[in-house]
Amino acid sequence: MNPVRSFPPSARPDAVVLLLGSMPGEASLKAGQYYAHPRNAFWPIIEAVLGIRRDLPYGDRLTALAERRIALWDVLASCVRPGSLDSSILGSTVVPNDFPGFFRRHPLIRAVFFNGAKAEQAWKRWVAPSLTEPGIRLVRLPSTSPAHAGLSLQQKTDAWRAVAEAARQGK
Repeated sequence: MNPVRSFPPSARPDAVVLLLGSMPGEASLKAGQYYAHPRNAFWPIIEAVLGIRRDLPYGDRLTALAERRIALWDVLASCVRPGSLDSSILGSTVVPNDFPGFFRRHPLIRAVFFNGAKAEQAWKRWVAPSLTEPGIRLVRLPSTSPAHAGLSLQQKTDAWRAVAEAARQGK
C-alpha cells in the first residue's frame, strides 16, 4: 500500500494560531482540499466562529483564515493508512511534518489547536520530542470528523470559539 501525503501548510508569516489535523481523509485527498468531506463539521464550525462562509471557493476560505492570522496544517506529512480513519494509520510508516522549520518561519505562533484527540496524540508521539518551542499553548478541540459524533455540532462549535479568541488576542 502506498503512503498518503498531506498538503502544504496554509499559513502567512504573521500567523498567531495553528490549527492541526492528523492527516487528510480520502475525500480531502481526492479533492486536494482540507476538510472536503461533506459531513465534516470543520467549515460549518469555522463559519460559525470566524464568519468565513463555508460556500466560498476553497482558496477564498484559506485566504480568509490567513487574514485572521490562522494557519492550517496537519501533524503528519505522510503515512500508510488504509481508508480514512486515523486509527488505521500504521505507526511504522509515519513521517511528521517539519515543525521546527515551520515555527522558524512563523515565529508569532502562540497557540496550536488540535482537531481531535488523534491529532494531539500524533503530535505528542512524533513531533513534541523534537521541539523546543517555549510559550506555545497546546489545546485539543473536539474532532470535526463525522466519525466522532459524541458531541453535538453546537457543543463542538462552542469549544472551537477558543480559536477565534486566540486569534484576536494574538493581534
